[in-house]
Amino acid sequence: MAFDYKKEYREFYLPPKKPTIVNIPAMNYIAVSGRGDPNAEGGAYQQAMSVLYSVAYTIKMSRMGTHKIDGYFDYVVPPLEGFWHQDGINGIDLVNKDSFCWTSVIRLPEFVTRAEFDWAVEEASKKKKMDCSAAEFLTIDEGLCVQIMHIGPYDDEPTSIALMDGFLAQQGYQHDFSDTRLHHEIYLSDPRKCAPEKLKTVIRHPIRKA
Repeated sequence: MAFDYKKEYREFYLPPKKPTIVNIPAMNYIAVSGRGDPNAEGGAYQQAMSVLYSVAYTIKMSRMGTHKIDGYFDYVVPPLEGFWHQDGINGIDLVNKDSFCWTSVIRLPEFVTRAEFDWAVEEASKKKKMDCSAAEFLTIDEGLCVQIMHIGPYDDEPTSIALMDGFLAQQGYQHDFSDTRLHHEIYLSDPRKCAPEKLKTVIRHPIRKA
């Protein structure tokens, strides 16, 4: 049976619908960064999705080809995630989407070294006949965070964020946003196939003791 990160690490991917505190270890990702409204038709965000998934599935399907990766095990490609910020703002302003700065990521299995990642980027570019050079090998160590399972449209996230804020105040914590510690979302639903009111999104914020 294919290894499924969501099931094996439920505390990271399937939190309850109430705020919880979690310590996130360092993880490696395929990452593509850009700016602008993610809903823009044919925009940078949609192009980034093509690059991310091309590289992700090149790695997953490598077992079917001649290139063998040491330590490979079959796995379910982890969910899409996004780190978001805007210049001069702590947290996120969901109204002004044109000002978004984002880094979209997909977690890499532990057997993927930087050398194997570079192979996958080159192989995806060749097979898909597209430039995947925007993809980078990125290690992120989030550390102490608060998170919640948000159910519903993305634009309704402030309701869940308010629950997180109230919880932090009660528990003696505060946000710890910085250039490297950002608003983080994990997308467990495909918005093309799921009704907006049923979308499942993990929202995660960096914190520290008040």
